[in-house]
Amino acid sequence: MKILKPVYYGDYLQLPKILGAQAPESAKYGPAAHEETLFIIIHQTYELWFKQILHELDSIRTLMHRDFVPSTDLSVINSRIERVTTIQQILIDQIRVMETMTTLDFMEFRDYLVPASGFQSLQFRLIEATLGIKPQHRMEVEKNFFNSRLKAEDKKSLEDTEKNISILELLEEWLSRMPFSQFDGFDFWGEYAVAVNTMLSQDHEIISGNPSLDERTRMMELKNLEMTRETFSTLLDAHRFDEWRKEGKVRLSQRAMMSAVFIYLYRDYPALQMPFKILNNLVEVDEKFTTWRYRHAIMVQRILGTKIGTGGSSGHEYLKSTTERNRAFLDFFNLATFLLPKSMIPKLPHEIIDQLDIVYDSVRN
Repeated sequence: MKILKPVYYGDYLQLPKILGAQAPESAKYGPAAHEETLFIIIHQTYELWFKQILHELDSIRTLMHRDFVPSTDLSVINSRIERVTTIQQILIDQIRVMETMTTLDFMEFRDYLVPASGFQSLQFRLIEATLGIKPQHRMEVEKNFFNSRLKAEDKKSLEDTEKNISILELLEEWLSRMPFSQFDGFDFWGEYAVAVNTMLSQDHEIISGNPSLDERTRMMELKNLEMTRETFSTLLDAHRFDEWRKEGKVRLSQRAMMSAVFIYLYRDYPALQMPFKILNNLVEVDEKFTTWRYRHAIMVQRILGTKIGTGGSSGHEYLKSTTERNRAFLDFFNLATFLLPKSMIPKLPHEIIDQLDIVYDSVRN
């Protein structure tokens, strides 16, 4: 029998190293500023959570980077995405702790930190790149400002991650392999187009006959309805959808987008419940990072006002600009555009229902 060596709490967690890693810059020039310890610990904690998020995302990427993803792995993928969103909520809640520091408190040590900035967090950039935010999706000023402040080895690490396949790209491949763009003997998308036309025709009648609308408002709503009709038509037209993609209006292929729409429409069937959860939870990943960026921007404005950040960025204005732009899964947010009322969703043939349902639980009329 192998004799195990004793493992002690402090040694296992390397507490002397961790608890000794707070070295206030202000102490080099006089008495240490009291609030600087909080500032350091908050950001060190962020980086530890970023490390765990990367650990989860890398495992998800490994599981999905195959020609076939077993259904048993979908549950694992989903649970790890849910862990990421739970960590993200902690990141958001940590801002409340940071907000206990006042502007005057921060100014006691702020000047000692130049040019250090959260803007230089390599791990957060690796998270964004792993999710699917590539250089071409960033503002030019953002790329230049960030890359010029990276050490050579960190720049190489980021470039390697940006070249690697992202979770969004793996999702596109996974969705494109699903057999929901066409079915033998059943024109689902033809039925879908009929249902869309019925829905939009009803909307047209409601708007046209609404006595509470003045003529200007009526014309505006009818114009918006025609734009909605064009959006549905583009989804179903391969050439127009490809043009949409070239213009950067969508990132998914038409086939992948159609599979995602199908999953959302028939999410209640057992075979589609886990794919729906995965897509929906990835939307939550984007939503929570958007919330975190926005809360961070508001906190920076509250503490710095319109001052330039320690790293030379434009402070809260820059942070707010990234809130909407840096989202990997915007196409999944926009899936709601292509959904129908439950009463209008096309009825599937029994042979397709049997593929999506638990067959022994199916009831045929």
